Amino acid sequence: MTEYQSDNSIKGYKIIVIILAVILAALTYLYFTQVKELKGDRQELMVQRDTLVNRLTGIMTDFDSLKTENDTISANLLIERQRADSILQKLQQERSLSYAKINQYEKELGTLRTIMQNYVRQIDSLNTLNQTLIQENLTYRRNENELKLRASMAEERAKELDVKVQQGSVILARNIALLALNNNDKEVTRANRAARLRTDFVLTANELATPGDRTVYVRIIGPDGYLLANSSDNVFDFEGERLAYSASRSIDYQNEDLGVNIYYNGGGITGGKYSVSVYMDGKLIGTNEIILK
Repeated sequence: MTEYQSDNSIKGYKIIVIILAVILAALTYLYFTQVKELKGDRQELMVQRDTLVNRLTGIMTDFDSLKTENDTISANLLIERQRADSILQKLQQERSLSYAKINQYEKELGTLRTIMQNYVRQIDSLNTLNQTLIQENLTYRRNENELKLRASMAEERAKELDVKVQQGSVILARNIALLALNNNDKEVTRANRAARLRTDFVLTANELATPGDRTVYVRIIGPDGYLLANSSDNVFDFEGERLAYSASRSIDYQNEDLGVNIYYNGGGITGGKYSVSVYMDGKLIGTNEIILK
């Protein structure tokens, strides 16, 4: 080999070395660039995963805050809540993150968010409806109570009116007098000469009373405080009791003043103060005290 050829070989080797050095430098640059990019991508993916975890945790909290008495919605909320929990566990345990997987998780979170928003609207609608029904129920109860109160007041007024009508329909006896008579029905001035007693009175006119046949009873209490009576069987009903009477008479009342005379035929007639009570329709309709000499 000549000296010229030797110089050319050395130059060739140098060129090859230079080329190899350039290639090595380029490869080294590419390697470190890719490593740096991979580290950057990994960090970016971790940041996005943490963001997804936070968003998913917020969605789960929102699911937990949704309360409703509707059994169907409650069951569906539980299913979606469990689904969100499953996605969270899968995301936290993911070992080979990629942008494609991140996008997939993004879609799943979007679906969950949409489902939750739909349930929020349903629950709001139900709550609004419930509030409306509650208000309507309160209004109904208030109206019902008012109607009951009015009915009760009307019933009380009707009872009061009925009592007033009953009280107003009572036929009263006025001008009650007690006369001592002899056997010829002539009035005598001395009671010890009397063969019998006659009670005179007037049944007052009353348009509210029911006209028709009635029986009037008279009780005469003598000066000794005992009832003048011919028989212990002569009794009538008064306020749930059976009272003995001295004399009675049937009359026909036609809502006009009616003079009535009732005779007591019996013994025990003496001078002194007598108490006379008149009864009709189960009521005491008049009393008077008379002195016979």
